[in-house]
Amino acid sequence: MRLPVHLRCRYLTKYTHSLKRSLRILNNKILSLLGFAAKAGSLSYGFEASVATVKASKAYLVLVAEDISPKSRKEVAFFADKNAVKHITLKGIDIKTVSDAVGRKCGIISVNEKGFANACEKALIEGGIANDQ
Repeated sequence: MRLPVHLRCRYLTKYTHSLKRSLRILNNKILSLLGFAAKAGSLSYGFEASVATVKASKAYLVLVAEDISPKSRKEVAFFADKNAVKHITLKGIDIKTVSDAVGRKCGIISVNEKGFANACEKALIEGGIANDQ
């Protein structure tokens, strides 16, 4: 059974956009790692959850999107420094890109598993998109 032209075009356009978005995510190693960590349940999403895991000494790394507000970035940096947790601002990666990678709308993510945290740091160093703060 063949679809009518107007439905076929809509389906192909929707499929193409979805495919392009998926390829963009897979091309960036850090976003792929965040996707795996999200599926494994090793992430905390958002400001409050990330700060809570940092305070509880369960977080190994805090990642902040580039377009987060300066106040939130400053507060995350304060709590991360206070609890000796590394925090990194992702240069060139905005909230929408992070949200597409992990499946939730968020700009601040804490990585709660050491293996994923080490892999993320390594990918950021290799990719050169991180800026330690």
